[in-house]
Amino acid sequence: MRIDAHQHFWKYNSSEYSWISDQTEVLKRDFLPDNLFQELKSVNFDGSIAVQARQSLEETRWLLDISGKHEFVRGVVGWIDLCSEDSEKQLNEFTKNRKFAGVRHVLQDEPDDRFMLSDSFMKGIDVLGRYNIVYEILILPKHLAVADKLVDRFPGQKFVLDHIAKPFIKEGTISPWREEVQKLARHPNLSCKLSGMVTEADWKGWKKEDLVPYLDVVFEAFGPSRLMIGSDWPVCTVSSSFDKTMELVIDYIKNFSQTDRDMILGNNAMRIYKLQIP
Repeated sequence: MRIDAHQHFWKYNSSEYSWISDQTEVLKRDFLPDNLFQELKSVNFDGSIAVQARQSLEETRWLLDISGKHEFVRGVVGWIDLCSEDSEKQLNEFTKNRKFAGVRHVLQDEPDDRFMLSDSFMKGIDVLGRYNIVYEILILPKHLAVADKLVDRFPGQKFVLDHIAKPFIKEGTISPWREEVQKLARHPNLSCKLSGMVTEADWKGWKKEDLVPYLDVVFEAFGPSRLMIGSDWPVCTVSSSFDKTMELVIDYIKNFSQTDRDMILGNNAMRIYKLQIP
C-alpha cells in the first residue's frame, strides 16, 4: 500500500492555530478529509497518517473520530500530556482504538531546548514504551544533540524523526545538521519521515536540486528500511502543491529496487505504525 505518513486536518480558527501567520495566509481555512482524498488519488496513494496540529486531548479524539469515518485515514498520531500523572490513563483511552498509532509533542516550540530530557517527560516516554506506541520527534536542528540523548535513553522505544529535523535548506546550510543527523541515525529504534522539506526551502524559488543534498544525507544515514514519504499537507501548500511535494521523493527513488521503493512509499509506515489493512 502507498501511505502518506504525515498530514494534518483542521477546522481553522485564529485562536487555536495562532502559529498560522499572515505569511502563511493560504492555511487560514479548513482542511478536511474530502480535500485530502482527492490529493491522494492524484498520486495513486491509498491512505495516510493524520498527525496532531493542536496539543489537546480533544484533538486526538477528533482525529480518531475522523479515522473511523474515513477508511483511507489508516492511523492517527495524536497528543497526550506525557508530563502528566494521568498519561497512562489517557493512553488507556486511546489505545482501545486500533487506529491510534503514535504520540507527538511540539518540542520545537518549548522554551527549554532540553525539555525532552526533563524527568516528567521521560517518565511519559517510559509509559509509551509499555504500550509499544511510536513517539514522533518534532525538532529543529539545534535540538538534534538533545534528541540523541533521548533516543539513547530508551533503546526499546520506537521513535520517528519528523521533517528530517528541518535543516536550513533555504540558506543552503548543511553542517552541522548533516553530522548530527548521521549520529542520531545510528540508533536502530529511530526512523525518519521524508517530509516538511519544501517549507524549509525558498517558498517561491526552490528547485529539486536544492533538496537533493539533504535527501542524500538521510538516505545514507537511515537507509530505505527506516524512511517514509510524507507530504506534510496542508502545510506544504505554502511552498508547493501536494503532487509536486510527493514527486520530490518519488522521483528521487525512481531507480531504487522495487522492494526499496515499496518500503519508502508505504510498507515502512505500515510496519512501524502497525497499520491494519481493512
